Amino acid sequence: MKISKEKSEANRAALVETASRLFQQKGIDGVGVAEISKSAGLTHGALYAHFPSKEALAAEALAWSLEQSNAKLYSGTVDGEPDLERFLCDYLSVDKRDDYADHCAMAASASEIGRQDVAISSKFTEGYLVLVRAFERRVAANNPGADALAIAMGIVAAMVGGLSVARATAKARPEVSAQALRGVRHIIDAALRKPD
Repeated sequence: MKISKEKSEANRAALVETASRLFQQKGIDGVGVAEISKSAGLTHGALYAHFPSKEALAAEALAWSLEQSNAKLYSGTVDGEPDLERFLCDYLSVDKRDDYADHCAMAASASEIGRQDVAISSKFTEGYLVLVRAFERRVAANNPGADALAIAMGIVAAMVGGLSVARATAKARPEVSAQALRGVRHIIDAALRKPD
């Protein structure tokens, strides 16, 4: 029985969104296609009708998740630029630290992306560079003459790494986790500040 184009598109979207959530919660290597298919309410066959491999699904799921994150970045603007203050408060919060399924696919997957194929690495890199460009503009505006690109790359790396460290320490030492988040925010604020 042939399904409609609309149903096929809905199935594909369900697979991508479900895979994104599960990959963030359990890691790309920590979840199989059977679990993804079942969680999306579909069969293995439906998954493979849309994606030739788990890696292809992972690349699209990562891209989708990063698009969602970047949409949040650009959802609020100040003078036509992303509201980085709001974004940082949200990104480096304890609530978001504990939200693996719906917050920062980069922090959830950074340690394992290097072991994945080039398609997945490319999607990660694209998402990283979107964030870098947003911070680069702010650094350049606040501090003309600074190496805005290098500083912005460091800011985003600190955000992703800091969130990863905060997650890794939260169960054993919640106070260390919270201090890591505050420390990263302090470093970022200093990097974004206009010189006196």
